[in-house]
Amino acid sequence: MPIADKISAALKPGHISLPAPGIGKAPSAKTPKAPKTPQDEAIAFFTGEHAGEPVQVYELWLEDDGGPAHSKSYIRLPPPIKPYVLRFSIHPGTACARNGVLKSDFPVDGGAFERAVWKERILPSDVSKPIHVDLPISAPGAFAYFIEHDDLSGRRITGRKGYFNVDPIITLPARTPFAPFTQTPIGPLHDGASGAILDKTAALTLDGLAILSVIAKWQGKIDEWGAHYAEASRRGYNMIHYTPLQPRGSSGSPYSIKDQLAYDPTLLTDAKAADGGVEQIESTVKAAREKFGLGGVTDVVLNHTAYDSPWLEEHPEAGYSPHNAPHLAPAVELEDALLELTAKLPSLRAPTTIKSSADLDTIASLIRRAISDVKLWEYYVFDVQTSVKDVARALDSGSAKAWAGADVTGKSADEIAITVKNTSGVIQNYQAYSARYGTKVDADVAAGIIKAAYPNESSESQAGKWGKVLDVLNVDLYRECNEDIDAAQDGIIGRLKFNRLEEHGPKLGEINKTNPLVEPYFTRLPKNEKTAEFPASALALANNGWMWAADPLKNFAEYPSKAYLRRQVIVWGDCVKLRYGKGRSDNPWLWDHMTKYAELLAGTFDGFRLDNCHSTPLHVGVHIIDAGRRVNPNLYVMAELFTGSEEMDLKFVRELGINSLVREAYNGHDNKDFARLLYRFGVGKPIGSMDEACLSSTEELPALYGKGPSRPCVVIPLSGSAPHAVFYDVTHDNETPLDKRTAEDALSTGALVTFTRAALGSNKGFDDLYPKLLNLVTDTRKYEVSDDKDEKGIGRVKRVLNHLHTEMMFGGYEEGHVHEEGQYIAFHRVHPKTHQGYLLVAHTAFKGFSGRGWIKPVKLSRTKISYIFGASLKTRASEWKDDPTTHRGIPATLEEIDSSKVEIRSGSDESGVYQEIVVPETFEPGSIMVFATDMDEMSTDLDDMIKRGANAAFDSLDLVDLNAVLFRADGEERDATGGDGVYTIPGYGSLAYCGLEGWMHPLRQITKTNDLGHSLCAHLRNGTWALDYVLNRLEKQTGDLPRLAKPHAWLKERFDLIKTTVPSFMRPKYFALVIYEAYKAARRAVVEQSSDFVLTGHSLTHDLALCSVQMYGLVKSASIDPGRPKPSLAAGLPHFAAGWARCWGRDVFISLRGLFLTTGNFHAAREHILAFGSTLKHGLIPNLLDSTRNPRYNSRDSPWWMIQNIQDYTKMCPGGLAILDDTIKRRFPADDTWVAWDSPRAYEWSVTVAKLIQEILQRHAEGIEFREYNAGPNLDMDMRDEGFNQKIWTDWKTGFIYGGNRFNCGSWMDKMGSSEKAGNKGLPATPRDGAPIEITALLKSTLTWIDGLKKEGKWKFDGVQAVVDGKKRLVTYKEWADLIQASFEKHYYVPSDPSLDGEFAINPALVNRRGIYKDVYGTPKDREFSDYQLRCNFTLPMIVAPELFTPERAIGALKIADAVLRGPLGMKTLDPADQQYRGDYDNSNDGTDQAVAKGWNYHQGPEWVFPMGWFLMAYLKFDRLAGEGLQDPSKTIHYISNILLRHREHVERDPWRGLPELTNSNGAYCRDSCETQAWSASTILDLLEEIHKIGQA
Repeated sequence: MPIADKISAALKPGHISLPAPGIGKAPSAKTPKAPKTPQDEAIAFFTGEHAGEPVQVYELWLEDDGGPAHSKSYIRLPPPIKPYVLRFSIHPGTACARNGVLKSDFPVDGGAFERAVWKERILPSDVSKPIHVDLPISAPGAFAYFIEHDDLSGRRITGRKGYFNVDPIITLPARTPFAPFTQTPIGPLHDGASGAILDKTAALTLDGLAILSVIAKWQGKIDEWGAHYAEASRRGYNMIHYTPLQPRGSSGSPYSIKDQLAYDPTLLTDAKAADGGVEQIESTVKAAREKFGLGGVTDVVLNHTAYDSPWLEEHPEAGYSPHNAPHLAPAVELEDALLELTAKLPSLRAPTTIKSSADLDTIASLIRRAISDVKLWEYYVFDVQTSVKDVARALDSGSAKAWAGADVTGKSADEIAITVKNTSGVIQNYQAYSARYGTKVDADVAAGIIKAAYPNESSESQAGKWGKVLDVLNVDLYRECNEDIDAAQDGIIGRLKFNRLEEHGPKLGEINKTNPLVEPYFTRLPKNEKTAEFPASALALANNGWMWAADPLKNFAEYPSKAYLRRQVIVWGDCVKLRYGKGRSDNPWLWDHMTKYAELLAGTFDGFRLDNCHSTPLHVGVHIIDAGRRVNPNLYVMAELFTGSEEMDLKFVRELGINSLVREAYNGHDNKDFARLLYRFGVGKPIGSMDEACLSSTEELPALYGKGPSRPCVVIPLSGSAPHAVFYDVTHDNETPLDKRTAEDALSTGALVTFTRAALGSNKGFDDLYPKLLNLVTDTRKYEVSDDKDEKGIGRVKRVLNHLHTEMMFGGYEEGHVHEEGQYIAFHRVHPKTHQGYLLVAHTAFKGFSGRGWIKPVKLSRTKISYIFGASLKTRASEWKDDPTTHRGIPATLEEIDSSKVEIRSGSDESGVYQEIVVPETFEPGSIMVFATDMDEMSTDLDDMIKRGANAAFDSLDLVDLNAVLFRADGEERDATGGDGVYTIPGYGSLAYCGLEGWMHPLRQITKTNDLGHSLCAHLRNGTWALDYVLNRLEKQTGDLPRLAKPHAWLKERFDLIKTTVPSFMRPKYFALVIYEAYKAARRAVVEQSSDFVLTGHSLTHDLALCSVQMYGLVKSASIDPGRPKPSLAAGLPHFAAGWARCWGRDVFISLRGLFLTTGNFHAAREHILAFGSTLKHGLIPNLLDSTRNPRYNSRDSPWWMIQNIQDYTKMCPGGLAILDDTIKRRFPADDTWVAWDSPRAYEWSVTVAKLIQEILQRHAEGIEFREYNAGPNLDMDMRDEGFNQKIWTDWKTGFIYGGNRFNCGSWMDKMGSSEKAGNKGLPATPRDGAPIEITALLKSTLTWIDGLKKEGKWKFDGVQAVVDGKKRLVTYKEWADLIQASFEKHYYVPSDPSLDGEFAINPALVNRRGIYKDVYGTPKDREFSDYQLRCNFTLPMIVAPELFTPERAIGALKIADAVLRGPLGMKTLDPADQQYRGDYDNSNDGTDQAVAKGWNYHQGPEWVFPMGWFLMAYLKFDRLAGEGLQDPSKTIHYISNILLRHREHVERDPWRGLPELTNSNGAYCRDSCETQAWSASTILDLLEEIHKIGQA
């Protein structure tokens, strides 16, 4: 059974049901001993036997530096109910792969988790394959990773950290389900049987949690909690959030904990239990779980303790005081002064109750005076008088220390002050605020400074001038003090006004000792036997609080914060802020105490709620959560986090390992904003999401521990995670619906929250409709408890919807859609496989709205809708009375909406049948309706049906067929179909290709983020035109390409299915799935027809191999046979798509090796060799083929490229030498007469390929001279008449072939000027008339190869006849080759050392750079300078004829090119230091600057991509011969592979899926470039094949 089928079968959805008992446990290993830790289970699982079921592999691709992309810095993974794999993947050649080691504190080798103890996995070193590191995951928790590697200099680099959090496995008792709802007379609101607790467990995901927050003290003693548990369980909650259960401080707040290691005696039945109530609470929480199915989460309060905690008297070091935080001293004195003023107010005859602004002004004046009297400035400034006296004494006693700092001689007081301030270590306690006059300069040091400044003055004068220096320094300090005092005074008076005068304030009443002028920022510990051992400064402890817009990473109680002095803290006067320091050593007792606290709670509860998490020091939170998880590995952690920044939220989540962040529905200020919150935190994936269906793949997972079998797996790419939400309707400490919206809104908002893909959160007061926010601190009343016969508030609805929520989340209803309209919100949740779902229509009840309002019918295409239930909430707020003993909700009636009032209409439109819901005429704000939906026409295994048979549909296609299926640019398609071009998507634009690759570009963007708002998705929802286009274009071409009928039939079957069964809103998903599967199958068909190099290569190899198919297709107007259509190779797209411009001799043969030979398409290579060979004329092949009808012969290098490819063909193709004996019919007569292609004289004689090669050599040896046929404007409208004259000859002193003139350009740098305005028309920018270095090398390569064949008896000719020194004679191939070998470096090399110039044929006056190779030799004297221009052409000879080069000279020249010419994608075509350099090509430039007009600078700087392949192949060879790679070849390969990452990146993000012809300077986009060019892909493929061969060797 194929692996894909195995996985498909294993993942096929069944009926939704609750799990069997023990589902939370992974299969045990077949070993005598049970695993010791959760991660040991993974090892046992992956090394043991398996039943063939697929393993989930979550794949995380890392960036080039080994760190995660910004969007992937946090990864959230599912609970490891069954072990799975996290795969880290890295592209080969990335910087981090060099001697790379992946380090993670995940216990990959088993055992217990230890923070920052890094386990290692060495990265594979093979650069020809992607790097994968697989971590088997079985343990929950929060983990980090990074990669350590060498840089190119050998330095060890530590990469950026990434984080992954593994969700805990939360196991709770299973319950009987509500869904599927059956149509019973009683209806779901009256169904008392469902939701019953079963005697088995189920493992829930975090989304399945339904959490109820309760205030424990309002439930009474623990023996009264059973009724509360019954109510919560009945209402569908499965987790209780307990506010702190520890003893409360005297304020009564549960968050002001007095003793962290005991429980509140007022809750206990045995208040005096020796263990502090631990056993009683544990048994109570256990009963809640077992009997009522309720897990438990409790608050962990880490930032503070109750101000009357007894242990503070023994451990005052646990808080911040002036003793351990001296900068707090002035803040304490400030507050002392205000407390004293509080006591003095009556004696000062000041008002003690503020009743008016005048009263406030009176007290404000007294406050300012009291603060002034404290003389806080003394904490800031220098004591000038005392210092002057001390300095005078030092000067007189001779104890002054000689000044060794900056020269101060004769400087002014201002200048000396600057020197003193800026010289480290001179001023003591500068801005420390730790003591009065604590800021000072040692008298001996000060004396030395002032003595150096004024050496000739008296000591008295010097001491006085030191005082002037201090006066200058004090100016800024006094200013700073005044600013701080002003801020403090403003804060104090503003707070006083709010608390005692303003209407919306608490109106605190009389100012007295217990209710002083200011909230206490400090707790004063009593002086007694316990505290006697501590200094008085240690007994004033800073209270905790919060600050507006504070940086959560900075502790506002620590230096240099002045928050306490400036009175900026919104203080909690009943809580002392805890001082942890930087680690346990700073405060051992506190760390140990709070660790025990965490361990105690973790052993009792399922989870923690981190109170005030944003103020928790990160390192403290990490330690405490780790401690809890050591006790309970599956500890769930939720947190309230108000950092004000998503980025900061993410930092806390990933580093602390927070599982859920508290989000709140009532933060939505209107209906639209509320819908936004629902979408952002609760929609999950949008309905019709494509990512998993399209991007997941099936593979074989190798054994992870070196033993055990491989097994099938499903690989799912990770795109980064957002923090998971626990979505509260209202938290326990926030305002009620009546306060923020209306009481009726509780029903609509409470219902909408249950449809989120998030953990749910609510509080009892919300469900019971409490009218106002209750005071957690002072209120001591108890909850009212209802039973199933008299359910209060919205309890009956919550019962159904909470259960439904858990069942949906457990059942996989992960896709959602939120629609907001007017005052309505519709929330649809759907299962992606069964296509069944639930729809909630809610009329929200914001203030100011009444009546039904307006909403269009809720319409669902091809979906059956059935009504489940509905309800409206009617409240009677006027009847509510505050009860002194019990919390009671607003009297209310929950009115059910009868099905008879709900209209579900059926109809049909252009998208097919539909049903729609018409909202009843009576549907007031605070009403809801719940429906079941079923896209019943869609098969539940539609995804599998679409995928089935894809490979079989495409595997019979050849590469030409696959060109039509995958690619086809607009011009190619119009040629093939007679007019049809690429598809245009409204609002998006035209696709790059007509074939599948055209669709893949927008689909890749869409599927990555499920961007269903994309223009393509909208277009697909609106109609099926795109589907029709895909089919019609293939059908039209089956006449020319009959094998296309099979993929056409496969596509048609699927598209017909989509058209007839899939709702319009699901059409984008299934169109994408069809295209993806077809694309993968077609791509696979290409790879499987390719060489082993391609087959075993990485994604860049595959992508570039696809370029060979991209460029090679059947284009009738550009056939390589004049008599019948025959596939041809395009030079580039889209500019060279069809007609005479498609197929160029030079381009074909620069491209042929990489695109055809390395990929194994030997047939196409041979066809092109024979086609161009047939047109040989004048010893040349045409540059422009034009289907061999009207070839043009103006290319001096093309025949040498062809022979090089014939040579490569003989070496790479099995039996390739046979091509030399192939017979070619000649297009032109032997005398080079021009005849038409269909003339009787055309093709009347034949030669072998070997004879053809010999003819080329012979014609060049004897010289070639002719005038182009049809010379003139009809042939080339820009060329001057002289340019049509072609002359090529051999210099028998050097063996070099020369050619060309000032007015033609016979090499690849062939830009002809065309601007009359600028004066370059008819002038080539780069004529290269002489001996271009690449032609010399190609000739040498040919001669060496043929000489070798001759020696082996495989070549029948002896050499060439040539006139040498005036005599015609035979020149053997070896003689000619040796002549070039002897002449090459002498004539082309420019020595680094000028003293060696005499050994080389150079003109020193023209040398600009040394250590390089000339671009041309023998340019006429008037332009001889061009020989010495540094260009990229010298790198090609190093590949085809490396023997011409001295390795040390070669690598030297290559390093210069690397530094000077190499760009991001291509090579600069001219040295930027050259006066002619112009790096940006614009062919439309119609200016007067000759250098750039009409793109004359085409080869004068722009960065061409294909020479990059030459350069890198040369570097690969010579760096290992004479460079750094000589000692370490892997260094060379890593360097080159790293450069290729830019090419990989470009191919992957570019819609043309190839490499461009060229870029402008520094890799900038060039609009006139071909978007994808044959030779650009070809030379990089050549390089990759060479690296592949090295790897094999």
